[in-house]
Amino acid sequence: MLRLDATGQARAVREGKVSARELVEAAIARIESRDGAVNAVVHRRFERALKEADDVAPGAPFAGVPTLLKDLGWAMEGEPYRAGSRVLDGMTTRRDGYAVAKLRRAGFVVLGRTNTPEFGTAITTEPVVSGPTRNPHDPRYSSGGSSGGSAAAVAAGMVAVAAASDGGGSIRIPASMCGLVGLKPSRGRVSSGPSAGEPWAGFSASGMLCRTVRDAAATLDVIAGTMPGDPYGAPAWRRPLAEEVGADPGRLRIGFLTAHPDGSAPPDADLVAAVTGAAGLLEALGHHVEPGGPSALADEDFARHFGTIVAAHVAADLDEVGRWRGRPVEPEEMEERNRILGAAGRGLGVVGYLASRDWIDAFRRRMAAWWEAHDLLLTPSLGVAPFRLGWLPPDDVSTAPGRTRRAVAFTSPVNATGQPAISLPLHHTADGLPVGVQLVAAAGREDLLVRVAAQVEAERPFAHPASA
Repeated sequence: MLRLDATGQARAVREGKVSARELVEAAIARIESRDGAVNAVVHRRFERALKEADDVAPGAPFAGVPTLLKDLGWAMEGEPYRAGSRVLDGMTTRRDGYAVAKLRRAGFVVLGRTNTPEFGTAITTEPVVSGPTRNPHDPRYSSGGSSGGSAAAVAAGMVAVAAASDGGGSIRIPASMCGLVGLKPSRGRVSSGPSAGEPWAGFSASGMLCRTVRDAAATLDVIAGTMPGDPYGAPAWRRPLAEEVGADPGRLRIGFLTAHPDGSAPPDADLVAAVTGAAGLLEALGHHVEPGGPSALADEDFARHFGTIVAAHVAADLDEVGRWRGRPVEPEEMEERNRILGAAGRGLGVVGYLASRDWIDAFRRRMAAWWEAHDLLLTPSLGVAPFRLGWLPPDDVSTAPGRTRRAVAFTSPVNATGQPAISLPLHHTADGLPVGVQLVAAAGREDLLVRVAAQVEAERPFAHPASA
């Protein structure tokens, strides 16, 4: 049953082919047999999960389906919260976040929490406090970040779907590295409340890592929706997103990029192959496909302004952690990357921070103009080839930032604009490592992404050998 996606597992429970408890027991056994080699699950709540499986509401859409929560955001009442850092040792959260409450009302049974880099500020999941998460396709490789624990758990077949978040690519990059479907929703689609309004100035969005497009759509239906007190919400869809699976997307106007338009690095051969292969598939499906993308992507100032905003929010988050635990966070308690970000954020003046916010606002409008004449943009999900553990040394401040900038070249601009984007597993390297491609739609148009992604999946079904 664990080979089924979440939609299939839910149907099996409804039809009496398996009980919720049996399904949860199978997922627990899978975690216990596989996680020693992967290190995806950093907190286990198996006894409570089994009790919840016995009590699950039979009419819930995902009654009895097991899942895992990323240990960053995704607060769950009474459960530990570490965010990949030792500064939060012993801390627990007092109430469910809105998205967690929605998952539980939908019948999902939470088995535990997944590994994440410290405070989610890296694109690889190698925190000092809990060790690296290894890629189920090849344990020498990273599972990506910052939702690397969730991605590895899904790719290894522990659960069909797992909760994630994305502030600069943290859903799409692990999806690419682990061969999954990763849908980053539009800004305001999923509430960050009640503990936050717009994390990282609205750059960060919550979503789910999945093996199928229909799960990506159906789980977003579950967690989407503006909640009281949210600063804004995304435009409503005309019908549930799950109903877009199989719907005709029409003939779409699609631009594609194989190399970053600023020319900062030569494109990797596998990235070129992944995008050109996807472009050919989309053209064969009847879409108009041509090279090109938004000229705003070539702006060399983007990384500086994006980084300014992230640093300011990391510094503010560290101050909030200090208030939560009752004593300030000291620099020596953090990994070097976050010491630097925190110090940089505290050194910013209010005027400088607001200037970067204004610059990003203008960037968003320049990006949006391209979608007036196009429907989708196709790019690599990850701007570099799949990388091994240790490729971003935590204390190497001369190498890691440049590598990170190249890696997030196609993902972080979409966080800044608030547009939805999806990573699809359409290519593998000669060594069998997944390489994802990204499709980006105009703000609010997850429905269009789901239609075309489902069309692609039907034509070329995704393989998931690591989960077998």
